[in-house]
Amino acid sequence: MPLPDLRLPAVVLVALALAGCGNKGVKPISAPLGVAPEYVARDNADTRRRVSYQDQVTLSAEAYRAGALDVAEKRARSALKLDASRPDAYMLLATLASQRGADAEAGTLYLKAAELAPESGEVLNNYGAWLCTHGRAAEALTWFDRALATPGYRTPAAALANAGGCALEANQPERAARDLRKALALDPTNAYALESLARNEFAQGRFFEARAFVQRRLAAAPATRSVLQLASQIEAQLGDTVASGRYLQRIRDEFPQDAAPNSRG
Repeated sequence: MPLPDLRLPAVVLVALALAGCGNKGVKPISAPLGVAPEYVARDNADTRRRVSYQDQVTLSAEAYRAGALDVAEKRARSALKLDASRPDAYMLLATLASQRGADAEAGTLYLKAAELAPESGEVLNNYGAWLCTHGRAAEALTWFDRALATPGYRTPAAALANAGGCALEANQPERAARDLRKALALDPTNAYALESLARNEFAQGRFFEARAFVQRRLAAAPATRSVLQLASQIEAQLGDTVASGRYLQRIRDEFPQDAAPNSRG
């Protein structure tokens, strides 16, 4: 069953949380108790380049969050000139390309980042998410599996939720249910996993179960047109036309820019 208006969670900037990038090569000199130590910089050219790279990545991410996309791109490209062997600048440029509708360019950049960071669950997850939203669901599942297999991956619930939602696209409902339930075991309020499970249950004709998941989804995060439409469809299948109509009214009230919905979606 196609999932209109549904998007995988945005986890792109997770990969920007880099460790230990700051004062490499700067060592404190011993000082008496109560006296602030002096610092002597012994940075070589490689260290200065690494620090400059990190500064540009940080400034790019800050500009992106502030909506200054041109500045963010300029900073990210400056970082890339300093070091083309690290994934972070590629990730930022991929995000910016997606924002501007340059999907093919974004995919190339996400893949490049994944090739440079094969042990980064965040980076692999992001490329899998791009694949899934561009009609390559079966291929995406392989990248989610790789992300989940990386040691020390800090946010496995994100990849599990993405894998479950993508399994729905690949017509693999059993895998979808497995991965989505694992995601919720780690993160019970994961909105994407909840909505995807509601859709999976709905597709299997288990409407009471679908209702429970969609209600949890609505409690977990602000409503979207997509989830309200699903909720309306579930209530219609359960025979509660009043509840179904209430969800349709919410769509009209909360998303007036959209065309008038109907109970069929």
